[in-house]
Amino acid sequence: MNRINLSVYHPILSIENHIVFANNSNVVLCYKAELPEIYSLSEKDFEDLHGSWFKAFKSLPISTVIHKQDIYKKSNYKADKLPNESFLEKATFNHFKGRECLTHESYLFFILPLDKALNASKFTNPFRKVEKGIHKQLDHHVKEFIASVNDAASFINNSRRVSLRQLKENEILALTDAYFNGFNEGFDTDIQLKKSDIEIGDNHFDVLAVNSELCFGDAVQSSKTNDKFTSDDFVFHQGFIDGLGLNLNENHIINQILYLDDKHKWRKLLDKKIEELSKSSNFGTQNKVIQKKIEAIVAKINEDDSSRIIRGHLNITFWSTEAEQLSHIASKIKTEFKELDIVPYYPKGEERKHYFLNSYCCFTSNFSNDDLYVTDLKHALCLFINNSNYKSDEQGVIFNDRQYNIPVLKDVWDEQKKRIKARNFAIFAPTGEGKSFLANNILRQYFEQQVRLVIIDLGGSYSKFAKLYPDDHIILRYEQGKNLGINPFYISNEADLTPERLEDLSIFLLELLAEGKVSKAKEVALKKVLRYYYNNSIDDASLASLYQFIDDKKDTLVQELNIQEEHFSVYNFLHILSEYVDDGLYSFLFSISEDQTYKIEDKKMIVFELDEVKDNKEILSVMLKLIKSAIQRTIWRNRSERGIILFDEFAKQLKFDNVLESVEFYYQAIRKQNGAIGIILQSINQLPNNSTSASILENTQVIYSLRNEKGYEELKNRLNLSSHDLNQLKSIRNNLTGNRKYTEMFIKIGKESNIFRLEVPKEVYAAYLTDGKENDRIIRIYERTNNMEEAIKTFIKQL
Repeated sequence: MNRINLSVYHPILSIENHIVFANNSNVVLCYKAELPEIYSLSEKDFEDLHGSWFKAFKSLPISTVIHKQDIYKKSNYKADKLPNESFLEKATFNHFKGRECLTHESYLFFILPLDKALNASKFTNPFRKVEKGIHKQLDHHVKEFIASVNDAASFINNSRRVSLRQLKENEILALTDAYFNGFNEGFDTDIQLKKSDIEIGDNHFDVLAVNSELCFGDAVQSSKTNDKFTSDDFVFHQGFIDGLGLNLNENHIINQILYLDDKHKWRKLLDKKIEELSKSSNFGTQNKVIQKKIEAIVAKINEDDSSRIIRGHLNITFWSTEAEQLSHIASKIKTEFKELDIVPYYPKGEERKHYFLNSYCCFTSNFSNDDLYVTDLKHALCLFINNSNYKSDEQGVIFNDRQYNIPVLKDVWDEQKKRIKARNFAIFAPTGEGKSFLANNILRQYFEQQVRLVIIDLGGSYSKFAKLYPDDHIILRYEQGKNLGINPFYISNEADLTPERLEDLSIFLLELLAEGKVSKAKEVALKKVLRYYYNNSIDDASLASLYQFIDDKKDTLVQELNIQEEHFSVYNFLHILSEYVDDGLYSFLFSISEDQTYKIEDKKMIVFELDEVKDNKEILSVMLKLIKSAIQRTIWRNRSERGIILFDEFAKQLKFDNVLESVEFYYQAIRKQNGAIGIILQSINQLPNNSTSASILENTQVIYSLRNEKGYEELKNRLNLSSHDLNQLKSIRNNLTGNRKYTEMFIKIGKESNIFRLEVPKEVYAAYLTDGKENDRIIRIYERTNNMEEAIKTFIKQL
């Protein structure tokens, strides 16, 4: 048969759920495998996965055929999951749309052959119909087989690293059609089986295989050293045959087929084979080599009770639109095999046709002994591909994968709390490595997803991106002798005066009065004073107005409210707060000449630029209290609304007393809100090693780290990172030259970690720049146009 029309010779008789009844009477259970992200696995992870596969498969019935099929196809990034509305979203969408990448789908099939026969003759016609013995219904053998496979699949799913999902009927049919249609899209075609290659539509196919014990070198293992990322001081691992997976970067399929045989039957057969070879060993070195290998297998069977003898077959089917390209791809595959000390077999003519057709799941019981190597199940499972492409979540922040720099959506908010219980985050990196650039990237995307932002910044890093949204942001910049324009006492109507609001104001005043441990009686007394004040003065409420009100009533207030002097000292109140009113030293902080509170409450982004105040303890302390009151009136106001508070240059703020405690307050309070807190530090050592810092780190479950030449030991120790986390950190490499510039970063979300890249289009790069000549040019254009989008476009045209 040199031409196959699938509509005439369809291999499937019927499908029930994920169970296929094939025309040759085989029964096939079909699953899709979701594998971990490439680069996310340590040496131990690879060992654990190998152990999980072995435990799942070792108890399957004799004569079961397992077929793992990994399909890799060259593709173009579709970008359909990327948002495409704002100026920067459109720039990102257009920058990445159509970028070349490799898709990977992994399937697992469990095959029950007719009459449990696994002794196919050479070149069996896979499309022959077997009338006798076709499973008309789920008979006893089939039911037992399904139950065993269900147990194996459940075991794999419980291992948590890999999940198996039952394929649906339409998926099985689509996979069958795609395979026999040669992965051509847009038209149906026939299979042309030629002597030189297999031609299906526009694609030419070829095959390389591992079909004998002679193909293998000395040893296989569950993982090997990844030479690309390994350095003198650490070892980075990859799966044993990962070089034949995503890293091959060609259209190809890895088929691994395992025949689970009777161990005792094989021991007898192997003993007999050793005896025959020992008699003929003088006739050639080849016989001696085979004899040694078989003796090693028998020794393994005898010493390991848990061993399971299998016959196995591995082939790589590859294709290209250009027939001449096949030899180039074959050369790449052979090079990878050589690295593994494996010598592949190159089938031609009838053999090639046989390998291609029987690598379809319904026909995998058709390989003959000539096509199969004999080994232990543990050995064969080292040849499994155990990882896949980076996984995008349904929504999240866009980063880039390490394979092709294509966008990956990572849900670092995790509304359903599948990965993290606290969505607070921390960014660690030395000066110049791009902390603020990364923070801009994260916050800008959150902002465009309608998350409210409050940024406390000591470096002026966010004003440029904020100006892209002129109506939605406000920048409150402290300047010497001027107020921030926050009036904590401002209320728009009586309904604003809730018990929570009174509670917040009393805490604000007690902090301003520098009261230490405050009794309940003092809190109650102060709330009574505030209520009394608001009942008499609601139109122009302010600290100055409150001060004047209490000063006017200083002789009668305590009696009128029936409170005791020890619970509310009018003298203390007037004395301490005199610094903040009239001509007091810090009166400008509470000046309401230009009250902006009413503006704040409707803004989606509030940036506090406190660069000029960073060395004044008293002013910064009051500023942080004012900011807290602003947060309580924005992010705190609506629990259904998402909000983020970011402390940039956090270490500078930590120089002052009570800042850490104040931030810890936010961490405790944010739990009750639909919010998150972020801190940015040059080094984790900038956080004091005390219980307050420990509490903050414990409630920080999303970690970002950029490159640090000084190392990552402290980060590992303080955050309890694993040895593989540390290896990932050490493998960070930036590329700031060429067309595709990127920085790499370590991201850990709960227990999951990997290295991601950040590549952005020119427009986004310009929006995130925080200093330097390029930034100055953009600012000068903006000052002329008063339109940040236009300023960025003009700047890019001038490049």
